[in-house]
Amino acid sequence: MFMKLQERALTAKPSICGLDEAGRGPLAGPVYAACVYIPEETRSLSFWNHVTDSKKLSAAKRNVLFTQIRQHAVFGIAYSTVEEIDRINILQASLLAMERAFEKMYRMREAAYFALIDGNQKPKNIPCPLQTIVKGDSKHLEIAAASILAKVARDKIMHNLHLEFPYYGWNTNSGYGSQEHLKAISIHGVTSHHRQSFAPVKSMLVA
Repeated sequence: MFMKLQERALTAKPSICGLDEAGRGPLAGPVYAACVYIPEETRSLSFWNHVTDSKKLSAAKRNVLFTQIRQHAVFGIAYSTVEEIDRINILQASLLAMERAFEKMYRMREAAYFALIDGNQKPKNIPCPLQTIVKGDSKHLEIAAASILAKVARDKIMHNLHLEFPYYGWNTNSGYGSQEHLKAISIHGVTSHHRQSFAPVKSMLVA
């Protein structure tokens, strides 16, 4: 599949796609990533004016935009598991999730791409030209759209996990190390969804 992409990159003007991740900091849950390409025919739709860094939006607004982006863009959403995070570290797991998200997007629309990556680290296995952009989710529409897809998708899975493990407050803290979350770990222990390589969790395992 990617051989086609490399061949097209030599003959076609590349299309811009953006990638971002969500969930590098939490103590629990997978890390998510998304890749978004915005077709020219939908780029003039008014809702794009509201797309920005997901952290600047309310949950309600993110959910609305999540649906609109999925309807009017070519996208891929993927994740790396807690086991992968603990095995290869959170940075590499985040980059792996980006590679998976790009592949899913590419399956929806095969073309030559130029990928804009939020942050300062490049995935190794995305076979197109890449550019890292610090705070790219506030500077480029494609990255901002990817930040929304990744954030909402991850929040949904953390809400579902909250239904199974209600003590930790994952429906509100998304797995981050809030006071509520840390207190729940001290009382109820560590679950299979906690990142055992993260210092606050590791310290409680050996306590």
